[in-house]
Amino acid sequence: MYRELFDIAPDAMIAVDGSGRIVRANAQAERLFGYAEARLLGAGIEMLIPERARHMHQAHMANYIANPRVRAMGSGQELIGLRNDGSEFPVEIALSPISTPEGRLVVAAIRDISETQRARAALARARYDKVIAQIGQLFLTSPGHDDAIARLPALVAEALAVDAVALIFRIPLRERLHVRASSGIDAQALSRLTDLLGAGLFDRLTATGRTDAVVQGGALLDAGYAASAVVPLPGHGAPASALLALSRAPRHFDHDALHFLHSIATTLAATLQRMRTEEQLSHAQRLEAVGQLTGGIAHDFNNLLTVISANLQILEDDLAGHPGHLETIAIALRAVGRGAELTRKLLAFARRQQLSPRACDPPALLEEVGGLLRHTLGEAIDLRIECAADMPRVFVDPGQLDTALVNLAINARDAMPRGGRLHIGAHLAEIDADAASGEAKPGRYVVIAVRDTGFGMAPDVLARALEPFFTTKEQGKGSGLGLSMVYGFVAQSGGHLQIESKLGYGTCVELYLPVIATTAEASAARIAPAASERGDETVLVVEDDADVRRAALAFLRSLGYTPLPCADASGALRAIAQHPQIALVFSDVMLGSGMNGVELAEEIRERWPALPVLLTSGDERSAQSGEGFDLLRKPYRREELSTAIRRKLDRPREA
Repeated sequence: MYRELFDIAPDAMIAVDGSGRIVRANAQAERLFGYAEARLLGAGIEMLIPERARHMHQAHMANYIANPRVRAMGSGQELIGLRNDGSEFPVEIALSPISTPEGRLVVAAIRDISETQRARAALARARYDKVIAQIGQLFLTSPGHDDAIARLPALVAEALAVDAVALIFRIPLRERLHVRASSGIDAQALSRLTDLLGAGLFDRLTATGRTDAVVQGGALLDAGYAASAVVPLPGHGAPASALLALSRAPRHFDHDALHFLHSIATTLAATLQRMRTEEQLSHAQRLEAVGQLTGGIAHDFNNLLTVISANLQILEDDLAGHPGHLETIAIALRAVGRGAELTRKLLAFARRQQLSPRACDPPALLEEVGGLLRHTLGEAIDLRIECAADMPRVFVDPGQLDTALVNLAINARDAMPRGGRLHIGAHLAEIDADAASGEAKPGRYVVIAVRDTGFGMAPDVLARALEPFFTTKEQGKGSGLGLSMVYGFVAQSGGHLQIESKLGYGTCVELYLPVIATTAEASAARIAPAASERGDETVLVVEDDADVRRAALAFLRSLGYTPLPCADASGALRAIAQHPQIALVFSDVMLGSGMNGVELAEEIRERWPALPVLLTSGDERSAQSGEGFDLLRKPYRREELSTAIRRKLDRPREA
């Protein structure tokens, strides 16, 4: 009876004895493997298995003979069959032990699953495509990218049918890796996994020259996983992040699975880059808007300071015999100077967006930024600045360094809501070849340290502190770009950055800035204001603000000049034509309607080339197009005005 069933079975049927010899094969087996029955009978079953799998098959067969059992089709082991012509094809088998007059045999039902496998692959690809579309939609509809990233691993794990998925980042200047998001893995296993990967495995997996790496067993077994697939997120330079899929059971990641992971990695990298670009663009636009607004405010504010300063200086002359009053005036003049410095700093922060490095003197720079921070941080913050006077110079963009220090100081202030101490200091450090590592190159550095007594950072927050877009502040109160921009500026300047922080013990950020190789240039000595130089020439004053105009006229009269007032450019041109005795034109840059000061100066140069022009403005940007014209910045002291006028009048005239 079993012979009849054997012959009419729809699958290929092969009966094997205890020694592994084929004792019977049906017609379907002949067609499937391409052998005649005579060639199959008596042959070893290994002839139907590729050579690379024969040793493993022999071990499985010995184990099955020792413990025979029924294994149904569909739950059996998938193998590769070998045809007579040498071609291979996927098969699924079911095994059944039977007793016959010839003895105990093992009957194998063999089914070609090539079409089934192709159908499975098609279904898997459709599932992968659906998940990729879901992830794209997720990034478009999520309120923030952190929420989308947190949900991504679960979608990938479900699509791949793996136990866990993790998104891993390498944080600049920190050896330990950080798991940004994960699914299916607990905190203990995550810690063990990052320890293993951080011990060099991550570098080996992401720097092999391949676009992916599949690990079977090995070090990951210590974390409880038998197989993994690692796909780096594409980007510039060495991979700094990767998508990791983990399986506890032995797992083959086929081409479609790896292609799916690559698609997810590319989508994620492109989305993060787009968000980074959009944030940078938004930041630049905000900075430009602030710059335009600040420029207008600074001009008006500096006009007010000019009036206050001028009148205080005139009072200073009138009250020369009253020391008590002179001290009061001196205090007010110092306040005017601080107001002018504050305005210049605000303009600088709004304007400087590209690196313009030059030799900078750390003591002077820290003194200047300290003056600004005292106004910015408030009285609750005890700001202390220490820098030796002989500190060597560094080659950096002073505006960007100011911005970096302000960013760090504001972060420190936010970490001390009830007040505290903020210390900004500078010291020398030297890194030799033995101590150099990563971005810390050998050389001499001026280290500017910003240390606060705030809350400090927990280890997980510290690990992500330099990540772009990472912030612990409430939504809308921080872009998460502050520290990453500081890091980028320092790195671009040839230095590096270090952060130390402990929860409850404050934070210290150190900026390592390379010392300039040569120290030939000595620091400029402070020069006392020169005495006012007098004159008797006629000066045309062009100023649309009546109070500022009156202050300038008073200054010029006190210096011996004969001033002529004018409110606009058209009136100035008429006055020059009517008064040939005019020796110099002193004009504000911003003159309301009509021509501005720069355009007036260019018209004068065209019509009266021998007539010198001195411009003044409270916003230096407004005079940038006036090439070849000297600029006196508002608010100015009488001595500065005197020096600027004599420089113009005493300059040799061109023939």
